[in-house]
Amino acid sequence: MNEPRERLRDAKRTRAEILDVATTAFAASGYTGTGVDDIAERAHKTKRMIYYYFGSKEKLYLAVLEKAYRGIREAEQAPDVEEMSPLDALRRVAEVTYDHHLEHSEFIRLVAIENIHHGSSIRHLEPLREVNRNALGLLDRLLERGRADGTVRTDVDALDVHMMISAYCFFQVANRYTIRFLFERDMLDPERRDHYRGMIADAVVAWLSSGDD
Repeated sequence: MNEPRERLRDAKRTRAEILDVATTAFAASGYTGTGVDDIAERAHKTKRMIYYYFGSKEKLYLAVLEKAYRGIREAEQAPDVEEMSPLDALRRVAEVTYDHHLEHSEFIRLVAIENIHHGSSIRHLEPLREVNRNALGLLDRLLERGRADGTVRTDVDALDVHMMISAYCFFQVANRYTIRFLFERDMLDPERRDHYRGMIADAVVAWLSSGDD
């Protein structure tokens, strides 16, 4: 009597497995450099199964891109910061965002690839606009509370904060190999992780602080 439920669980698991493998493949080789045959082989699935679940290579890529963006947005919403002081909460958001970027380097590569192609795929993911607006909502609330109690400057908005945090986190992963060659330092060295996390958190707090006594 539980057979339909088991089939549903199997279908969800199979779809998730394909998505995980496709994420790694597309992040490594881009859309044009990745074939469905390659994904099927890596996932130990048939091409027919991939087409059954996703319809086409393009739709699979869009599913990968959407999952990656939803993942970072969900991570940004995850920390319980509503009871913290505004600046402490903003620090925590920066720390969580930093950790997510380092733990999901495929997201960085997918974003870079998408921008190389002038956002040709993401424009087909209209629901992501709302997802990203919701992500800015948390920052808006924290900034508003900080303005109300006089601890946060008044001349920045949520997108400014988002850009500052994201740019720093993106840099850590996207430029890892060139920095390692040029300066002989691995930006993803676990022993330096706390230091770099602290840098972005301190920078955000210092930049946003109103400076009022």
